[in-house]
Amino acid sequence: MKKKYLFFDIDGTLVAGGYSASYIPDSVHETIRRLKDAGHFMALATGRSYAMAVDFMKALGFENMVHDGGYGLTLNNELLGITPLDKDKVCALIRECDEKGFPWGISVNNDTVRFVRDESFMAEAHDTYMTTKIVEGLNPNDYDKIYKAYIVCQDGEEKQLETLKDLPWCRFHKEYFFVEPADKAYGIRKVMDHFDAPYEDVIVFGDNNNDLSMFTDDWYKVAMGNATDDLKAKADYITDDVDRDGVYKACEYLGLFEKVA
Repeated sequence: MKKKYLFFDIDGTLVAGGYSASYIPDSVHETIRRLKDAGHFMALATGRSYAMAVDFMKALGFENMVHDGGYGLTLNNELLGITPLDKDKVCALIRECDEKGFPWGISVNNDTVRFVRDESFMAEAHDTYMTTKIVEGLNPNDYDKIYKAYIVCQDGEEKQLETLKDLPWCRFHKEYFFVEPADKAYGIRKVMDHFDAPYEDVIVFGDNNNDLSMFTDDWYKVAMGNATDDLKAKADYITDDVDRDGVYKACEYLGLFEKVA
């Protein structure tokens, strides 16, 4: 077995149960242990910010991570950097949201806190994903960097936002969507270039449409059994669900538990 570079999404791939009741299946811990013993490189590949993902990285026993939708990189437990969103484009989107009455929030630091202008965001989002802090007179122009934005509107209403077409975004909740980098392949290529390793030695594992960016023809792609139809259509192999030992079964099928030569 040649050494492989394995990149795993978190939610729905390594972690089961959804946001409200998430847990790590025992087979995931066993898989990670055996892959380490075999000698492969392993990293998380997540849309989550560093601050929202680092605890999972440690709990899962990883030391490497592509995070912030591909625009953040951590190697050997060292944060190498995070590229923020285009501030001018985010400010333009927020102005349009104000015009159309859509509440919004922003993340301006590498932490688990988002800022909102008033109580309307939480009243409509009903969300506990991260700590939400009201900042009276909140103005995105007052901050040097904006890492993520959150826009409250029902599924489909985002089509009203002309400025959204200039920004990456994804929806995990019907009440609001995330404006965040969405190019995991960008971060994966940075890792491979860092090690001067060929892209063909990459294997990625994912389940949701925010993983479509890393399901490219440059490398091998594994979709979970619980993955979206769009992701399965681009996969080289479809394994079982996350809570039915899907990751373990895929690694066994691919022979990844064999020692690296």
